[in-house]
Amino acid sequence: MSLDLTTPALLFPAISLLLLAYTNRFLTISGLIRGLAQKYRENPDDVIYGQIVNLRKRVNLIKSMQLHGVLSLFLCVFCMFLLFANYVLPSIYVFGAALLFLLYSLAISMREIYISVEALNLQLSLIESNPVIKKEKPQKKQ
Repeated sequence: MSLDLTTPALLFPAISLLLLAYTNRFLTISGLIRGLAQKYRENPDDVIYGQIVNLRKRVNLIKSMQLHGVLSLFLCVFCMFLLFANYVLPSIYVFGAALLFLLYSLAISMREIYISVEALNLQLSLIESNPVIKKEKPQKKQ
């Protein structure tokens, strides 16, 4: 296998965009946590507490996603340094490790998305089971 300087450089835009998306998810969740914490202080409720617990799991997953994404980027840069210094064989292993960290980061991202969807489905089922306004079914014309 041959590896040149441009191969690890190709991952830079992808990893950068992933880290940006992870950061946006983190910022959104942190805002939700602050809002739910305020609601919980005003009116302690099991549903709000459950949402806070769910968000804690998601924050920890996002932290891990970011960590592994940054490690992937770090290893890509290190791989480029090794290639620049003409250490081809070690650079192949380092690049392989960078790909594995990126793959793991994406797997954690899938898990976080799954938890997010489950939380939304729970919220939707609560709304559907207790509608505020029940619409009457239109009667058929005879």
